[in-house]
Amino acid sequence: MNEWKGLKMAYKITEECISCGACEPECPAAAISEGENIYEIDPEKCTDCGNCAEVCPVDACVPAGEE
Repeated sequence: MNEWKGLKMAYKITEECISCGACEPECPAAAISEGENIYEIDPEKCTDCGNCAEVCPVDACVPAGEE
């Protein structure tokens, strides 16, 4: 789990997202949903597993703070 000063850091989807939907079914916590323009990750639900980053074809899923 990514941590910064004791706080959990979830993954984030950057503006590079092409809204392909590859990440959503890979999330075991159901933290990913389709937003208005791109997919979004709910930081309260994200378990920091990294599954989204592994399947994203454009590397748009990154740990928060690294975008």
